[in-house]
Amino acid sequence: MTSYVSHTSVDCGDAYALALFWKEVLGYTELPDEPLRAREEECLILDPDTGHQILFIEVPEPKSVKNRIHFDLRPREGTRDAELERLLRLGATQVADHRGQYGPGTGWVILADPEGNEFCILRSEAEIDT
Repeated sequence: MTSYVSHTSVDCGDAYALALFWKEVLGYTELPDEPLRAREEECLILDPDTGHQILFIEVPEPKSVKNRIHFDLRPREGTRDAELERLLRLGATQVADHRGQYGPGTGWVILADPEGNEFCILRSEAEIDT
């Protein structure tokens, strides 16, 4: 017997605001029968292609240490650097830059979402294949 990941949960201070941010970052959608609502303590978004869900749950305590688990994002199209600029415009902040660490065109950038949760932006599949 095995298990599967039902959804990924993210503790946060403002479930609605963080769900809106990640919905835009990932191109996820709202569930048809569960639209996002301000002041909700739990907000769920859905990847329309894979069915993966992310649940944002409001908790009373603030984030205090580095994430033990994080998202590694890869652009669906375009380049890592173009996606980095888009994510910064959406409200992400850059934490560290590891581009070129293993030679020209390699590496990743560590970002934080509006509540300080770290995630990485990697090169696109097209960039890896070149």
